[in-house]
This record gives sequence, C-alpha cells and structure tokens, in this order.
Amino acid sequence: MREARHEPCRTGSTGRGSRYHHLMSDTKETGGSEGLGHALEAIRERTTVTPEVAVILGSGLGPLADEIDGVSIPYADVPGMPLSSAPGHAGRLVIGALAGRPVVAMQGRVHPYEGFSAAQCSFPVALMARLGATSLLVSNACGGLNPHFEAGDLMLQLDFINATAQNPLIGPLSSPELERFPVMYDCYDPAYRTAARSAALRLGITLREGVYLAITGPSYATRAELRAFRTLGADAIGMSTVFEVIRARQLGLRVVGLSVVTDMALPDGHGHATGDEVIEMAHRSGETFRRLVRELVPAL
Repeated sequence: MREARHEPCRTGSTGRGSRYHHLMSDTKETGGSEGLGHALEAIRERTTVTPEVAVILGSGLGPLADEIDGVSIPYADVPGMPLSSAPGHAGRLVIGALAGRPVVAMQGRVHPYEGFSAAQCSFPVALMARLGATSLLVSNACGGLNPHFEAGDLMLQLDFINATAQNPLIGPLSSPELERFPVMYDCYDPAYRTAARSAALRLGITLREGVYLAITGPSYATRAELRAFRTLGADAIGMSTVFEVIRARQLGLRVVGLSVVTDMALPDGHGHATGDEVIEMAHRSGETFRRLVRELVPAL
C-alpha cells in the first residue's frame, strides 16, 4: 500500500513495525498451514457462515466492511493472524452478507514494511480459502505512474510486477496437493475483469486499466526508480497485493483486483503526496469504490 508511517507498537511487539498476536511467534513457520486450524476454530466459534467471496480492503477503503451484515472479529482474537499497524487498516475480519453473497472481508491488511514476511502477509488468504471462499476481490490504494491517470481514479488491475524480491511460496509446501510452481499468467481472472468492466459501465464509473507494481516500502520510490518502473510497463505502484494474489492463485482462487489511485507518482512532478494525503484521497474516492464493489460482487 501507499502508507508511509507506523502507529506505535502495542502488546506483544518486539520492535517497530513487528507487532504480532501473542500466540504468533516470529519464526519462519509463522503464517504457515500449522496455524490455520486454530484460526479456523476461533472463527467458527463466532459464525457458521461459509463465505464464497473473499474481499481485501486496502488503505482508507475499510468502510465497505461496515455494510456487511454479519460478525466482526478483531485480528487479535484469531490465533496466528498478523496484526495491522498501518494507518487506515482497522484490523478486523468481517463475515456475513454483501450484495446478496456470503463474504469474508479483511478490513485492513499487513505489509512487509511492518516487519512481516511474504508468507505472513498472505496467511489471511489461506485462512479465507479454508473458510470456503473460492473468489478473491483484492483492493489497494496506489500511486499513479501512468500520466493519463488522475488522483481519485479507479483502476482495474490487469497484471502485476513483483518488485519486492520476495515470494510467499518460498519454503516447504504446506500440502502435497498444492502446485510447487503455480503459473501466474492471467493471475487476474479474464472473466472477472470483463465483469468489472461491465459493472463500471452500468454505473457510469470511469474504470482505468493497468499494471500494478509492488515494492516493499515503507519509503516511497525515488524519481529514478519511478522512471524505471514506468519503463517496465507499470501504470501504478504500491506496497501490497502481490503476495496475496500469488497465494490465492496457488490455492485455486479466482482473483479480481481494483486500485484507487490516491496520488500521482510522476518522476518529474513538483512533489509527492504524504501518507495522510493518501488516506484522505482514498476516503474521498471510497463511495465510488463501494458502489463498484457492490455491483461486482454478485458476479464473482
């Protein structure tokens, strides 16, 4: 995501940007399949809903979760769940009904710049799949690299570039049934991309399209880096999403990705937005984003 700062660490933290659940040790195994069973049990004590669609809500986009008719579970109540510390991330799982579909929504995510590994960042995706989700709608706030974009635009993710030098699938397979080398061609489902375009057209929403590039952060990119990323074919840049999509595709989930362009990250611009300005723009674009998601979810 586009966040630039951290909130103070709370109980169970070992240092800046490394806040964990008290049952979640800082080891290579954290975020692996061994923690899924306990997490699943904790959730099933709160709800029996079997979600069909998983939704990840990025910076400033969390208010959509308030429209879900169901239960809200703090991440701290789910064993093994990494805890959000970034601005604009409430840190709750919300399970219930949205637009007539049973869903599970992450009201906030975690990022590598908070001290989490790629596997830990993607742990919630594996959990939502275990709950029953077969589709994933992933969202984020991002900086626009394409000069034809404007702050406030919505962008349909067509593909991604993983510039983090990390991958959530590194390490032993959690199950022999999983593909060791999952193919990332068409990681964003072609039929879901068509459904997103149709939903935007029905609502009269301008939906940009482009390639999302992920860096680890938390520092924003330099002018030279932005020029290089644009040369690589990136239309938008952020600090999240790719680990979640990679894990989802290994698990067989169909994925659609939406971005809110919260600022323009142009290498020859006069200045760069602050973290607070990013969150403010995400909130301002939130109603349009929520309208599009409500229209799209029934098609997933």
